[in-house]
This record gives sequence, C-alpha cells and structure tokens, in this order.
Amino acid sequence: MSYFLWIEDFENSPKVTATEVLGGITANEQLFSDNKQQLKRDLKAHGIYIELSFQDGLGFIRQNLNQIDYIILDIDLAAYSKGDNINADVLALLEIFQDYKKPADEIEEERLLNEECAKLKALAGYYLYTELVVELGFPKQHILFCSNHGENSVSTRDAFKAAKIALPTIYEKSAAEVQEWVKARHENPYSRLRRGIIEGCKYLKILTEDKLRFNGFIKDPEKQISPADLHDYLEVLENFLPLSPCDSKSSNLYKLFIRILAHEWEAAEPKQVSQKERYAFAWIMKITRNWLAHSKVFEQLTPQDVAYLFIVNMRAMFDLGHELLPYEKHFLTLFKDVVSVEDFNNKVGDNAKRKDDRNPTARNIPLIENYGLLLSKTGNTWQAINFHDALNNLQKNKDKDIDNAFFIKGLYQSFWFLTSSGGVYIPENKEQLKTFAVLNYQFKYFDYRQPNYLFELARHIYNRSFS
Repeated sequence: MSYFLWIEDFENSPKVTATEVLGGITANEQLFSDNKQQLKRDLKAHGIYIELSFQDGLGFIRQNLNQIDYIILDIDLAAYSKGDNINADVLALLEIFQDYKKPADEIEEERLLNEECAKLKALAGYYLYTELVVELGFPKQHILFCSNHGENSVSTRDAFKAAKIALPTIYEKSAAEVQEWVKARHENPYSRLRRGIIEGCKYLKILTEDKLRFNGFIKDPEKQISPADLHDYLEVLENFLPLSPCDSKSSNLYKLFIRILAHEWEAAEPKQVSQKERYAFAWIMKITRNWLAHSKVFEQLTPQDVAYLFIVNMRAMFDLGHELLPYEKHFLTLFKDVVSVEDFNNKVGDNAKRKDDRNPTARNIPLIENYGLLLSKTGNTWQAINFHDALNNLQKNKDKDIDNAFFIKGLYQSFWFLTSSGGVYIPENKEQLKTFAVLNYQFKYFDYRQPNYLFELARHIYNRSFS
C-alpha cells in the first residue's frame, strides 16, 4: 500500500467523511470510528496519517513529509485544535501573510488572534498547498484537494489567482472521483515499491551487527563490508527512487536501483550453507550482479521484479528470522496472481522419506518440464548441469537470441531449482552399480512450508515463476 497524509478537521461526522473518502480502499467499516482520535489511531496502522488542524498538518509536512506518498487536503481547516495553543510556526505565518501584529493588551490580543485565525481557516488549504508545492517541491499530482465548504472556495480561488498559481481541482468529498483517486494511488505499484524499500531500509539500518551474514560469502577480509559502509549502502537504496518519476524513466530507475542493490556481490562467492534457501538467494544475487555488468537483461523490470530481488538480497545478507517482516509483506502485495494456501500445500507434496529423498510423493512443481525447456534452448542436452549454471551459460552465449523476459523468469525459477538440489542419482551400494543401467537427473524434495516467510514468498512468486 501507499502511505497517505490526510489533513481534515472533521466538522461533520468522521465516520461518514472517512467512508466517503477512503471507502474505495477498504470494506472494513469498523476502521471508521466517529471518534476523531480513535479514527486517527486506527488508520495510522494502515498507512494513513490524519492531522486534525492546520497547525498539526503544517507540523507534519515540515517534519515528517518523507513518511508519506500522497496527501488529501481539506481547503477549510481550524488553525489549531481545541486544547492546544497556537505555536510559533502559525504565528509567523499570520505575521507574514496576514500582517498580524501582537498587541500589548492581552484582551485585544485574544480578540485579534481569533479574527486572524478565522481568516486563516478559509485559506488553510491554500497555505498548505503552497508550502508543499512551492517551498518543499512536493509533486502537485500527489495532492488531492477536497472540501464540503463550497462557500470558502471563493477565498481559495482568489488566493491562487493573486499568487499566479494554477488552481488545482477542488472536489466535494462525496464525489466519486475522490474515492477513485485515493484507490488508484493506494494501489499504485511504483509507490508501493518505493514505500517498501524505504520501510525495509529503515528496519535493516537498526539491526545489530551480529545479524549481518553477508561477509560469510567474502573470502578476502579486505573486501568485507563494514558497518559504516553497510549503513551508507542502505541509505543510498532508501533514498534512490524519487517520489514521482517520469513514467518513461521508471524502467531505467529500476535497472539502476538493482545495479546498486547487487553491487556488493561482486566480491562475494556463494557457498553451501545450512539453509538451502539462503544459498539460493546468494546465487540469484551473484547472477544478477554478473548480468548487470555484461548484458541488457534488466531493461524492462517491473515493480514486482525489483521487490523480489530486494527480498532475496536482504535475506541473503542478513539473518532476518523465520517470520515474514512487515516490509516483505508490503512487497508481496505487488503480486496479484497468488496461489492459495491450500493449493500451494498441494503443490509442495510430501517427502518420500527415503534417504535419497528424490521423486517426492505428489509434488506438483514443474521442475523437470522447465529444466528440459532450458536445456533445449541451450542446445546442450547431453550434459547434466545445474539449472542456474545452464541459465548463466545461455545468457553469456551471444549466438542465442533469447528474450530478456526469459532470463528474468529464470531468476525466479532459480529459487526453486537451487532449493530442490538437482543431481544425478547413483546408488551407494557398489554391487548395485554393476547392474545400474540408467542415470536419472532428479530433484530432491524441499519443504517450502517452513519457515513462515519462505512459505509466503514461495506461494506469491509461484505463478510468476512458472506461468
């Protein structure tokens, strides 16, 4: 999901207003309380930050703008909430734009301040909009202007006209366009990807040093990554994608982002570790690093592809435990064609419980079919070879004209083949070898149901891997 700031004082029913504005992104009406503070608390857990006055909204904008992707802005707002005192920022604005001067008499001060705050109320949306767009460079296409106070729109229109700034469209909160705008931004793949990267890097930056496992793949101590370098690496990733890119440049941004993400794998050498999935993740990133340096495979990446590689990279570099992390859960919402829990359990099948654990019972993952397809493309059908090695060799073969999409899918498929450990089955008994007539290349059983994060990752990428 994308994150929103909604600046709204709820002069009418909070529940009704929230339903009008946000009803397109959730059918759970229990989230919409008629209590302002409860509504604010409940929606924050879903990435929607509510501020209830001009003063609070201005404070959020100046201090926490990097926490959100879009803004829903009321044009008519109370200067500050009941029980609060007016702060220095709002007083400064009144002095600059409304020529307010504090009188010596306290009674006169209270009267005059009330008058100026009433004037501000009608222009609150204008002031916040210009602060965002003019002062802070926030993209105007990420702001929705809406209000039920039609009588105040005249003041707002006049203010925009006087400032020679194009007036944004102002919608009634009950208008269908409002829900459509919010829903489209909430589901925007680029915004979801960018927000997941930001939240992921924030989480990873506060991990303790003992959670870093990446240096185990680097033999040369001088090339191992230091905590300071790791922090810089995550900082660059966190801030790389702009809030609002030109659509035609998104694919270039994705490629450059993956280049930075995979850069550290230049010095790494994946090796067998106790967790097969981590070995798989390491190889996927090593291949990615090599292809970035010598090919154009990554010219047409999608947000889903970038999210997948981010998850894989960080699981290879860090010990992140068994549970699906919030930022990973966020990324997986980008995958729409997801195998259900029941269907995926059926695809995994059961372990044959034999020592060689090949030919697992009822496994329904098309490994042999896709292994054969890859070998047919390489033309090398006489040699038993690991899937990822064959894929890498095919990519390096410039005589083969293979679509880039095949190699991107291969990075997904490598996850399944590396965890399933393909190989030639040979009986251990030497006497049996004397009568052993056929060598079969088979894939071992791997239980994708544990741990939890692996189960969720696997069932979300399954159709992207094999469809």
